[in-house]
Amino acid sequence: MKVGLSAISFVPGKMGGMETYFRNLVSYLMRMDGKNSYTLFCDRRFAQEFPPPTASFSVESVNYAKPSLKWFARGVLRNLSSLDILRGEFKGVALDVMHHPFTVLTPRGLPIPTVLTFWDMQQEFFPEFFAPAELSKRKRTFRASAEEATRIIVSAEFTRECLVHRYGIDAGKIDVIYTGYGPDYRVIEESEGLARVRSRYGLERPFLYYPAATWPHKNHKNLLAALKILKDEMGFDGDLVLTGVAMNAHASLQSEVAHLGLSDRVKMLGYLDYSELPSLYNLATMMVFPSFFEGFGIPLVEAMACGCPVVCSDATSLPEIVGGAGLLFDPASPRDIAEKVWLAWSDQEKRREMIRAGLERTRLFDWETTASRTLQVYEKAAGGRP
Repeated sequence: MKVGLSAISFVPGKMGGMETYFRNLVSYLMRMDGKNSYTLFCDRRFAQEFPPPTASFSVESVNYAKPSLKWFARGVLRNLSSLDILRGEFKGVALDVMHHPFTVLTPRGLPIPTVLTFWDMQQEFFPEFFAPAELSKRKRTFRASAEEATRIIVSAEFTRECLVHRYGIDAGKIDVIYTGYGPDYRVIEESEGLARVRSRYGLERPFLYYPAATWPHKNHKNLLAALKILKDEMGFDGDLVLTGVAMNAHASLQSEVAHLGLSDRVKMLGYLDYSELPSLYNLATMMVFPSFFEGFGIPLVEAMACGCPVVCSDATSLPEIVGGAGLLFDPASPRDIAEKVWLAWSDQEKRREMIRAGLERTRLFDWETTASRTLQVYEKAAGGRP
């Protein structure tokens, strides 16, 4: 079987959990599958982000990633007509199936069976979080991609239900495959390495940790309001550490920190290399995850694997992922966030129970299983089987 992997829209450092997913999927497919061949299509600028070519794995340049002249020309033509010049890049390409891992078929209309990893349809629930142009693009491409795809992979039952009930997609063509977590996410016993990270970022006090780009739906604002309650009313003596790419809610987040008088309690470390994240999870007293909407929630699994207790939203896919290992709160209620955080923060035995349950829970999230089941979906799509 000849498998194509469409990474045309891949941009490292800008894609959050989708980037983590795709990097690991490629790595494990290369490691496990010695029977099939793979061609990864990506922008020339990012070809070095993937493993070196082998006899069964090659990389082809298709340079339409943003920003580029071809990206601009493609957008103009698609806005003026139904023509997608990207399809021309695949004339004569012999593939049995093409996997599109980032929610949208890129491109649509190929005469090849397609597998689509569909992450979420947040815009259907929170359209106010999107600029008009982005909202229009999502409305134009998300449903159409799901309808056209031969098979769809989702990472949670919640997302399958969304596709069925919101878009009318046949449940029979959707496979739920949990995302795995990398081997670096573990309980770290090497105290010297942790001490270096603690010193590098000035993490003297115990801290809550929230790794998330500053998108509006990540709900940093209510987390800050909860931190204010914790500090003023509950005797909270720690810090809040934030990491992640600065996005369109970043400036307002900085202003809110100052407005609430929390500058001495909030550390905004920005985007960190993946190699440092396991240390942050290990150093944190707990992870708090107040997001309004998630298609999966990879940080929950990474935290649990590192022995970091999880307190998170009771929204969308998050209860499904954390199971009974974490504490849940209403993300719209700063007081509920504060009370659930304090419940664990002030009770060491409670945190020990959460750590044990979290480590047990992570057995469900294994990259070898993810890759193996994804390969089965490729075979179903290529063979036309339901």
